[in-house]
Amino acid sequence: MSNRIAFRLNEASEAQIAEHLLRCDSSFVPPLSSRVEIAGYAQKIASKAVRFEAWERTLVGLLATYCNDAERRLAYISSVSTLAEWRGKGVASRLLEQCITYARCGGFEIVELEVDCENMGSRRLYEKQGFVVDSVDGRKVIMRLDLAKEA
Repeated sequence: MSNRIAFRLNEASEAQIAEHLLRCDSSFVPPLSSRVEIAGYAQKIASKAVRFEAWERTLVGLLATYCNDAERRLAYISSVSTLAEWRGKGVASRLLEQCITYARCGGFEIVELEVDCENMGSRRLYEKQGFVVDSVDGRKVIMRLDLAKEA
């Protein structure tokens, strides 16, 4: 991975998040814009999510997670995206590692995410980080990482 990448926490503005998501739109399976209104989603991420960010002059990687289910000790990853030219360089893996460490340090026991059944690249990435399939509902695959088992 390039030494030029800076990894940061919660620095991107709503506009920078929206720009990044628009640039990554077609790489989501199915495209993100077919599921959400990107500007509104960027606003929600900016105001409510913990954001793990990779920067190289611009936002090249983003992972948004919600660490707000203290009762179930569950952190939910809502979005993982990397600009096309930065894929395969370890950016998403590093963002996932940072998120997992953050969740563990925050006392969370489970990290959960949803991925499309046809998004095999992302599924392999998550499996490498220890996520396992919890359930399948149509195209939706719920994967989880049990942090309590890892400890």
